[in-house]
Amino acid sequence: MLSASSACGLLNHVVLGVYLYCVMWLWGMEDYNMPREDGKRNFALREDGTETSIFSGNTPRQAALKAARRLDPAGSQSTAETTELRLREKGTEKVHVYEGWAWEAEAPSDAPDWMPERITKANVSKEGIVRLEER
Repeated sequence: MLSASSACGLLNHVVLGVYLYCVMWLWGMEDYNMPREDGKRNFALREDGTETSIFSGNTPRQAALKAARRLDPAGSQSTAETTELRLREKGTEKVHVYEGWAWEAEAPSDAPDWMPERITKANVSKEGIVRLEER
């Protein structure tokens, strides 16, 4: 059972949260990226001007590697074609631009039983950072 002071404190937190959301909405910051406890950041994959997927990582490169693994894999790394990946860091206007490629490879010899025999590997190369002019 909550005491009167505990209930009042809980109500104050709820009211403050609603107030902050309304202020952020008014300022156009409804997708503001609140920092996570584990330090990971969220990055939106931009395709043809729209944001199609969200990838998280401690660094933009980690998120780009996750995005690159979803590309159509080639038979080997040397035959893989590069694809431009644009990842906008949520809560900012920064877009990290990478060239990414994926290929199929044999699973490691110490792979767990659930892992398939052929796996998709990926790599990325950073091309730069651009700022969005308008969203």
